[in-house]
Amino acid sequence: MVLLGTGTSVGVPCIGCSCDVCTGGHPRNQRTRSSAILGLPQGNLLIDTPPELRMQLLREQIGLVHAVLYTHEHADHLHGLDDVRLFPFMLGHPIPIYATQIVEGRIRKIFDYAFSDRQETHPGAVPKMQLQRIDEQPLEILGATLTPVPLIHGPHCRVFGYRIGNVAYCTDTNCIEPSSKELLRGLDVLVLDALRLSPHPTHFSVGEALDIIEELGPKQAYLTHLSHELDYTSFWRELPEHVALAYDGLRIPLT
Repeated sequence: MVLLGTGTSVGVPCIGCSCDVCTGGHPRNQRTRSSAILGLPQGNLLIDTPPELRMQLLREQIGLVHAVLYTHEHADHLHGLDDVRLFPFMLGHPIPIYATQIVEGRIRKIFDYAFSDRQETHPGAVPKMQLQRIDEQPLEILGATLTPVPLIHGPHCRVFGYRIGNVAYCTDTNCIEPSSKELLRGLDVLVLDALRLSPHPTHFSVGEALDIIEELGPKQAYLTHLSHELDYTSFWRELPEHVALAYDGLRIPLT
């Protein structure tokens, strides 16, 4: 797994901010919007399509995406979808897009031109997608089994985290129900939302995330979806030995 982006919805640096994190230029404080890619037996599975997707894939030298899987429908996780237009040329078929009914509805609304009956002006003018509906059942994608982990993201949004083997990716949440916690036991690595130090109505704070990590007991945990409050150069001193701030480009072996 490569964490392509580890930043909050506005990214870091934040536009117009003069704080030390935003202006200091440290590479691990340069946080694009959150996403990840998994190298599976039959290809690369992209989790979410943030606005910086093209830049993320070029930076990490990801030459081909074979399928896309969504956590939820928010703009910072969806609005880079048009950047997948090149991949159907390489694949020779529409790219599979795995999404819940809510996410599919948002895709069809925002990217309505991809579903128009109007004749294309030229090949590649619109994304060629094969939408595949998902629910809470385990998924077989590109030769691997992924377990959706239902998460609560504030009062109005349900999100899926995903577990593959003993690694789990759980971004954008402020509550994990008991049934979902059972799906996150026995992990080698947990990647978990931790927006900032103070409470937030839709994201875990650092303290809340640390409480969940202590309860679930993964061997290693990484905090993601980070705001500019969390300085990579110094905040590691505040964390337990088995917890670290994630950063763009972090590579995590799938176990």
